[in-house]
Amino acid sequence: MLFRPTRLLVLAVLIAASSVTAQIGGPPPPDPRAVLQQAKEASGGKAWDALRSQHSAVTMQAAGLTGTAQRWSETGTGRSRLEYSIGPLKGATGFDGKMAWTQDEGGVSRVETESTARELAVNAAFRDRLAFWYPDRGAALVSYKERANADGADFDVIRITPDGGRPFELWINIETKLIERLVEREAKAVRTEIYMDLRDQQGVKIPYRVRASREDPRQDEVFMVDTMQFNQPLTGIVFAQPPPPKPDFTFPAGGADVRLPIAIDGGQIVVRVRIDGKGPFRMLLDSGSSNMLVPDLARTLKLGPDAGKNVAAGGLGAVRAGRLDVGGVVIANPAFVLVDPKTLLRRADGIDDVVGVIGFEVFKRMPISVDFARAQLVLHDPARFKSAGKGAAVPLVFHGMMPRVTGRLDGIGGVFDIGTGAHEILTLATVFVTAHDLVRLYGAKQSVLAGSGPDGTVRGLLARAGEFELGGIVLAKPVVILGTVAASGESGTDAAGSIGSGMLRMFRPTFDYAHGVVYLAPAVVMADSAYFDRAGLKLERVPAGFVVVDVVAGGPAEAAGVKIDDVVTAINGRAAATTTLAAARTAQRAKTGSKLRLQIGPAGERTLILRDLI
Repeated sequence: MLFRPTRLLVLAVLIAASSVTAQIGGPPPPDPRAVLQQAKEASGGKAWDALRSQHSAVTMQAAGLTGTAQRWSETGTGRSRLEYSIGPLKGATGFDGKMAWTQDEGGVSRVETESTARELAVNAAFRDRLAFWYPDRGAALVSYKERANADGADFDVIRITPDGGRPFELWINIETKLIERLVEREAKAVRTEIYMDLRDQQGVKIPYRVRASREDPRQDEVFMVDTMQFNQPLTGIVFAQPPPPKPDFTFPAGGADVRLPIAIDGGQIVVRVRIDGKGPFRMLLDSGSSNMLVPDLARTLKLGPDAGKNVAAGGLGAVRAGRLDVGGVVIANPAFVLVDPKTLLRRADGIDDVVGVIGFEVFKRMPISVDFARAQLVLHDPARFKSAGKGAAVPLVFHGMMPRVTGRLDGIGGVFDIGTGAHEILTLATVFVTAHDLVRLYGAKQSVLAGSGPDGTVRGLLARAGEFELGGIVLAKPVVILGTVAASGESGTDAAGSIGSGMLRMFRPTFDYAHGVVYLAPAVVMADSAYFDRAGLKLERVPAGFVVVDVVAGGPAEAAGVKIDDVVTAINGRAAATTTLAAARTAQRAKTGSKLRLQIGPAGERTLILRDLI
């Protein structure tokens, strides 16, 4: 049985009703089909032949939350439906035999068109049909991979790749003869499910406790089966994508669009919102993120009795407000994940006073335009939205909440994350760089600091590409950052890279998630895509001013004697205490030949002559 809410970081769930047994062979390597047949015999044998449907109810624990879920599936067709509720969040997922869909707590559903989601849905349906035991129910490549050891036990590992799916592994304990693990690569992590507490249920063995682990222990989940029934009529269970719900948001009377100012702080987009009538509060706008809220504000607004207790940097818990007001557009009962990113934002982006993030939950409800040149956000009433004049239409697919587009870099095609949360113009994933030998192709040598996160900094190589084509629009000679060491969570990703606000600001993008498209209209003033930075250093905010966290070899900063850990107390004669990090970084991007004067503690003044690094 498959539990895959795919909602926030809490709910990527899988319990396999097909978790039964198997037997080893001997040298030479065993016949994998024979091993699987022995698994079937050891866990129920012919009793499996009689199964036609399944209904299960489970209790789940993830990220400090406890919830419940129910799932229905048909063995013959692979169709399934899951409904879940965890903390203040609820939703559903399903597979109608041909396509997978997800539905959020507001009732908004979408078909999963992104390749990873489609392949994982195919795998889940393959397992629902028990097709690894019944080859006539689903074609697949099946092979014996290896003898492996984990937690003191030996396993025979069977590798299975369903047609249209992706490889997964069944780990079969050579002593118990039971399938005790399932290993499957998601887009950014490997999920390992460990099956425990096997019990007899209508003649077959079923795990009543499952632990799902990923590369980040904070994303572990535990599932306990409360009830399990086979061959019960599934009368009234709808496997098809649900129809759209009634809107849970309102626009001010008399207008099709709402315009509100935005600020660009440290590369981040900041908007002012009200929550339950309080505020305004400054929040980041991230088109590929969950709504997030700092725990202190959640407590102040009394959004939950335990809001803010034991909240780690990666997020823990969730709350629901009564309403969210964005420029007069009011969304009812919005949910927020509790996260406290203030320390990171202050250090890396120089932002002191944001209280959270508004993101995917707003974008999915209405088309949204970002006008960087006018520092303006436009929310469009979907009932009256017209795409005419919004620019070139570029199709979107979604990986979870992250929108993706197809682009071509110097003739090499790839799928790229695109969103307002990243700073840079175009950052390329390590796997994409390696596959196409881009370091050699571009002669990339200059190492730069590509970004900062809770787990540390990420480095890359600076390069200039020939052209990047997106939706028929060609950008000439863009600066790109080449990943050379896989960042945390990048391993296994099928995205070629990430398009950030550095490229989006060259356009006036309009995101229309409901119709799966982003419109790219030329900006009033086209941003300069030809440079990364002209000073050759990276600054972050500290109490005493700005600390130098990176110096590019051979750049202006190094030539002027600037060193890592130097603390800048003034820039061009202006005290760092009265200068924002965004203003400091703007000064680093002045015209070639400009002088940048840095006061560095007792070391005195250093004068940089700005120039393009590449």
